[in-house]
Amino acid sequence: MIVDLTRIRNIGISAHIDSGKTTLTERMLYYTKRINRIHEVRGRDGVGATMDSMELERERGITISSAATCIEWEGYHVSIIDTPGHVDFTIEVERALRVLDGAVLVLCAVAGVQSQSITVDRQMRRYNVPRIAFVNKCDRFGANPFRVTSQLRDKLRHNAVMMQIPLGLEADHGGVIDLVTMKACRFEGEYGENVIREEIPATLRDEAEARRDLLLDAASMFSDELAEAILEDRVTEELIHAGVRAGVVSRQLTPVFMGSAYKNKGVQLLMDAVVRYLPDPTEVENMALDVSNGSEESFRMSNSPDDDFLALAFKLEDGPYGQLTYLRIYQGTVAKGDSLINSRSGKKIRVGRIGRMHADEMEDIEAAAAGDIVALFGVDCASGDTLTSGARITMTSMHVPEPVISLAVKPVDRDARERMIRALQRFAREDPTFQVRTDSETGEMLIQGMGELHLEVYLERVRREFNAQVEAGEPKVAYRETVSCRVPFDYTHKKQSGGAGQFARIQGYIEPAQAPEFYFESLVTGGDIPTQFIPSCEKGFRSCMDEGPHAGFPVEGIRVVLEDGAYHRVDSSDAAFQTACRAAFRQVYVKAKPIVLEPLMLVSVEGPSEFQGDCMGTLMQRRGIIVGTTEDEGFIRIDANVPLAEMFGYATVLRSITQGKAGFTMEFARYAPAPESVTKELVEEYVKRRAEGR
Repeated sequence: MIVDLTRIRNIGISAHIDSGKTTLTERMLYYTKRINRIHEVRGRDGVGATMDSMELERERGITISSAATCIEWEGYHVSIIDTPGHVDFTIEVERALRVLDGAVLVLCAVAGVQSQSITVDRQMRRYNVPRIAFVNKCDRFGANPFRVTSQLRDKLRHNAVMMQIPLGLEADHGGVIDLVTMKACRFEGEYGENVIREEIPATLRDEAEARRDLLLDAASMFSDELAEAILEDRVTEELIHAGVRAGVVSRQLTPVFMGSAYKNKGVQLLMDAVVRYLPDPTEVENMALDVSNGSEESFRMSNSPDDDFLALAFKLEDGPYGQLTYLRIYQGTVAKGDSLINSRSGKKIRVGRIGRMHADEMEDIEAAAAGDIVALFGVDCASGDTLTSGARITMTSMHVPEPVISLAVKPVDRDARERMIRALQRFAREDPTFQVRTDSETGEMLIQGMGELHLEVYLERVRREFNAQVEAGEPKVAYRETVSCRVPFDYTHKKQSGGAGQFARIQGYIEPAQAPEFYFESLVTGGDIPTQFIPSCEKGFRSCMDEGPHAGFPVEGIRVVLEDGAYHRVDSSDAAFQTACRAAFRQVYVKAKPIVLEPLMLVSVEGPSEFQGDCMGTLMQRRGIIVGTTEDEGFIRIDANVPLAEMFGYATVLRSITQGKAGFTMEFARYAPAPESVTKELVEEYVKRRAEGR
C-alpha cells in the first residue's frame, strides 16, 4: 500500500488515432522492467503490444478498450491508462480522464493537431486535467515538431513551450536537446535504454539558446523566484522545474517533449517529465456531494487514507469468472474482507479480491488507499457508482454521449440466441454508449452505438468470445423529432360507463425547448389539480417521449407547461390524469408543426492536396456543409458537417477517389432539422409500418 501521496502519479495516454500511444506505453513498461521484451502494436511477431490484450486489437492495430497498468520510475508509483484514439470508443477516454490527475497528449510530428486531437483536448478541459505534450514520430518523413507546437498554440489555445528541440529529424533523428540541462541526449542500446548526455553540437547551439530563453520567459510567469534569478543570472535547473510544474498544475502551461517511441528515442525523458511536472493526488481538487440528512452539500475530498472510504467505479469488465470493477480511491483505505456501500443502490458490498491491473492480468494486493487506482473482483455495481464505507456521498459521473446509429441483429439459430443475449447484456453493462433494446413494433433486437466500427467490433466479439453466430441488418440512423412552435392544449378525459368513473381535465401548452431534454413545469395554483396528481401529469407526458406521433422517433427538446385543470373528488385518479396527458399530447402534437431531426457528424477528411476537389465533391454530394479547410505542406484537411445517413460506405468511396491516400474521422456534432424530402420519406415509412401492424 502506497502511503506517500506525493510519490503517486495517475496519468492517461491520450491522442488521435495512429499517433503511437500504445507504442509509447510499451516502451514505458520496458524501461521500468515491467516487461522484459518489446512487442509491436500489430503483432508482427505473433504477440502484439502488452496493452492491446484483445485479439481484435492486435489484428486491427488499434486500441478498442482502455487498459490500465502501473510502473515504478525514480521512486514514484505511476498508474497509466492507455486509451483508444478512435472516436467510436470515446467513452473509454471520457471515463479514464474523469479519474486521472494528469495526462500525456501525444501528437504525430507529421500529422500534427488533428480533429480527434481537438476532441481529446476538449475532454481534458471538461475534467480539468493538466497535461504535457509529446510530439511522436520525429523519425518519419515530413516530421516537424516546431509546426506541431505552433498548432498547439493556434488550434488548441495552449500556452505551449518546447522543453526540447530535435537532434535531427526524419532519417537523421538521433535524439533531443534538453533545454533545461542544455545537453544533447542520445539513446543507445538495442532498445535505446542507455541515455547518453553530451555537449550540444555547435550547429544547433544558437537555436537551443534562443529556445531556452523562450522557455525561461514562459516558466517565469509562474515563479517569482525564477523571474528574479533570470534578472540576476543565477538560474538553476531546480528553479526551472518548479516554474514549469506550477504552470502545468494550474493548467496554464503545456510543456512540449518529443522523440520517436518506435525508434526508442525520448521516452525516458518524457517519464522524467511525468513525475516531475504532473500533479500528485493532493494537488488536484476533486469534489463530492453529501446527500445525507436530505442535504446536498458539496465538499472537497481529502485524499487522506485515514478518512472515510470514498471511491468511484469508473470502468467495468464482465468476464467469464465475474465482474471486474476499476476503482479510483479518493480517500480512505480498503482491504480484503471489508464491507462497502453502493451509494446509488444502498446495497452492501463485501470486498473479496483487490488487485492492480497490468493490461489483462490482475496482481493481488492486500489493501489499497487514497490516490490509488485498483480493481475489485466480483463486485456488483454499475459504471459511475460511488462506493463508500457508509456515508451517503455521491460523485459526479462521466459525460456519456448518446448513440447515433443502430443495427438490427438476430441469431442464426436457437442455440445462438441465449449466447447472443448474454453477450449483448454484458457489453451494455461495460460500455454506456452501447445500448440494447427491442423494437416495440417489429420485435427486432436493436444494438445502438457511436458508429459503424463501434457496432462492428462488438458483433465480432459476440462471434469470437461467445461463439454465437449472428446476422446484422442495415445500419439505421438514430433520428429524433420535436415541435417547432408553441400550441395550447385543453383536454378533458371522462369515462363513466361501467365500474368506477374516470375524470381529469388539464390545460396548458407545449413549446420547443432550447436544450434536448424534456422539461415539465406546473403553474397550477389554488388546488384546481391536487398536488398528488401533478407527478402523474408529468409521468403521462414523459411516457409519450419514447415514440413521437409524427414519424415514430423519440421526442426531445420539448417543454410542457401545465397551467390549470379540474378534478373530481371520486372519479379523479393517478391513471385518469396520466391518460388525459397522453391523449392531450397526441392531440396537440400534430398542431405544433413537428419536425424530424437528423444527427449531423463532424467529418474531417485528410489527404494530399491534389485530391482536394474530389474530396470536397464527395462531401457536398452527401449534403455536407464545408466548415473549414486547412492546407499545410502538400496536405489538406477538410472539415464538414454531414448527415450520418449519408456517410454509410464513405470509407470505400474515399479510398477509391484518392488511390487509398486519404482517410477520415467522424464524430457526432449535433441534431439538426432534416430536409423536407427526407422527412416525407420517413413519415411515409412510419405510416406504412403502422398500417401493416408492425
